[in-house]
Amino acid sequence: MQDGERRNWRQHPLAKRLPILMLVAMGLWLWKGSDVPERELVWRLVGPGWSEIRTVEFQVKNADGELVKRQVHSFQRGAPDSVTEKTALPSGVYEVWVFARGESGPSRPPRVERLTVGDEDVRIERGLRVPEGR
Repeated sequence: MQDGERRNWRQHPLAKRLPILMLVAMGLWLWKGSDVPERELVWRLVGPGWSEIRTVEFQVKNADGELVKRQVHSFQRGAPDSVTEKTALPSGVYEVWVFARGESGPSRPPRVERLTVGDEDVRIERGLRVPEGR
C-alpha cells in the first residue's frame, strides 16, 4: 500500500481462492458424512409354511421407531431358502417387521425381530420362521 492507499478485499489473494477452498471443504464434509458401512442381512427362512408364501416385506426401524429401510421380495413358487438384503446401517439396535403374504388372502400379522448391529458386523445371518396365520 502506498501513501495510505487502502487495499480492496476483492484483490486479496485469499479471496480468489475462497470459492475453491469452500468447494473442497464441502466435498470432504459430504464424503466423511457417508461413513455408514453397507451391511448384508441374510434371512434364512426356516421351518414349515414358507412354500405357501409369495411376498415378504421387511421394514427396518430404528430405536425411535422411524423406518430406515423397506424392501419387498416376491416369489412365484414359494420362498427360497434365504433372502439377502444389502443396506447401509449404522451400528445400533433395530426392530425388523416382517410381513408375509400367501398367494391369496390378506397378509399375516407381522413378526417383529430385534436386530443388533455392531461396528464390525458386515454380514448378519438370522433364522426366520414364517409369521403365524390369523
